[in-house]
Amino acid sequence: MSYSHILLAVDLTEESDQVATRAVELARSNGAQLTLVHVIEPLSFAYGGDVPMDLSAIQDQLDEHAQNRLNSFADKLDASVEKLYVVSGHTETEIHRIAKQDGIDLIVVGSHGRHGLSLLLGSTANGVLHGASCDVLAVRVHKPESED
Repeated sequence: MSYSHILLAVDLTEESDQVATRAVELARSNGAQLTLVHVIEPLSFAYGGDVPMDLSAIQDQLDEHAQNRLNSFADKLDASVEKLYVVSGHTETEIHRIAKQDGIDLIVVGSHGRHGLSLLLGSTANGVLHGASCDVLAVRVHKPESED
């Protein structure tokens, strides 16, 4: 199967490099466009929406920091990146939305491969897989040697 537009979903941890390497290889070998997305879960999700203060300034700072980190991440890739997205919301939902909106035919995500059937792919990779309208590649990531 040949792919024309690949969406690389990254969490911007050190392990994102492993996932990006695979996505770049696939984009290059297929002559495909490459789009990157990083999803930030809003602070209100973490606090259940019942926060007695306005978190919008903090959220804006988090969004700006994430955009800067994603730009730096894209700059170090050995590939041309079509679009960069930093979006707020539920991770799987936002990845699916971007994939449909941009006509993506392959989503590449990282998977930690935890033990047990319910954690086979990891919760994010599993959620992306089950709601996607296109192919999904879950790349097995490994912790850096110093953490093993």
